Amino acid sequence: MVRVRFAPSPTGYLHVGGARTALFNYLFAKHHGGKFILRIEDTDIARSEGIFEENLMKTLQWLGLNWDEGPDIGGSFGPYRQSERLNIYEEYAKKLIALDKAYEVFAYPEEIEEIREKLLSKGLTPHYDRTIFEPFATKERKREYEEKGLKPAIYFSMPRKAFIHNDLVKGTVQFSEGSVGDFAILRSNGIPTYNFACVVDDMLMQITHVIRGDDHLPNTVKQLALYEAFSARPPEIGHVSTILGPDGKKLSKRHGATSIEELRERGYLPQAVVNYLALLGWSSPDAKEIMSMQEMIERFSIDRLSKNPAIFDPAKLSWMNGQYIRSTNEEELEQLLKPLLEKWNFIPRNQDWLRRVIIAVKDRLHTLEDFQHVADFFFVKPEIKTETEYQIKCAMLECADKLESLDRSDKNSIVEVFRSTIKKQKVSAKEFYSTLRYVLTGKHEGPELVDIVFLLGPNEVAARIKSILG
Repeated sequence: MVRVRFAPSPTGYLHVGGARTALFNYLFAKHHGGKFILRIEDTDIARSEGIFEENLMKTLQWLGLNWDEGPDIGGSFGPYRQSERLNIYEEYAKKLIALDKAYEVFAYPEEIEEIREKLLSKGLTPHYDRTIFEPFATKERKREYEEKGLKPAIYFSMPRKAFIHNDLVKGTVQFSEGSVGDFAILRSNGIPTYNFACVVDDMLMQITHVIRGDDHLPNTVKQLALYEAFSARPPEIGHVSTILGPDGKKLSKRHGATSIEELRERGYLPQAVVNYLALLGWSSPDAKEIMSMQEMIERFSIDRLSKNPAIFDPAKLSWMNGQYIRSTNEEELEQLLKPLLEKWNFIPRNQDWLRRVIIAVKDRLHTLEDFQHVADFFFVKPEIKTETEYQIKCAMLECADKLESLDRSDKNSIVEVFRSTIKKQKVSAKEFYSTLRYVLTGKHEGPELVDIVFLLGPNEVAARIKSILG
């Protein structure tokens, strides 16, 4: 069975790159009828926080990426937090020592840093091996460690050989002999390093495939060596392309909202975000762009992942979000808008009226947040000043009087008031309608004018005209 994992560190909010990685793993697992596992890599004690883990889980659920095993629901291969697996890492580090593939290092951190600086000063790459650390493994130093209650760090003895990695996305990748020296796998405080914990966890959790960002490619050689040391078969690994901003530079906050939390707060729908993320480095065989989660699951394959960097285009995301808003019914949009209406202090007259307003403006929304400036005039009288020609002003005031005296306020009656006023006052229809729109909304564009008048109501329309032109 296919088993994949998404293994974030709870040191911040989930960003676009991490969410895309989670999505690709999820789509791959579900396409093959496999399992999607959530593992929390919280060994960075100083930066890991429970609030970030909680937010991370809520964000994944908001995106619809529900896991089959994880820290909250358990599973057959737990625990699923690395901080709860420290005894496991110690056990497997000792196994490597027993195999003479790892060794204890009794040098203090400042001594290791001094070694590093000396190597750099000689123009050498700071690679370590046993011989460098042997002078520190004296009886005196070991006794000193014991008296202070300290534990030695454990380093892996990197084989002096070349490694070949057959990447699922990038193809054949070669790591030359000596490209990496010995490296720490367990710190003196018992905390594992990333590469060691990753290998032990993937091995014990029976992970079959790893899809991750290409910033992890340099880690691969260390991980392949560790799998070999444990006589274990590594999972198949694929490294997906980097995400760049529209300017061709690595995506960062200067490109706007890059965390999923920010996108959610700005009124993007989860279906749109997921759909857009899927297209950052992957394409459907039929070139379809707007797809449901199920459609993406059915179409997804690793061989359609691109080797080239993906461009995060906020304008394309907004366009796609607008498509999803248009296809969402008014009842759902009403529920989505409710907290925003409260935030903006927009008080609807009643539920039916609000849904009619939503129908009038939904085609103009790219995000839910757009509702604030597209539909504000329905809730709040705009503060405007206008200089209007005498004849147009007369036409506006006559229109106001006619609207106030209407027996029925249906759309046909409203349109007839417009036409009769224009005809009687002999004014330009274009100028009449543009002036009326501006007087009522403070804007030069928006929903159909007849919809605006109908939803505001004849009395409110007349009041706004007279307050500005009367």
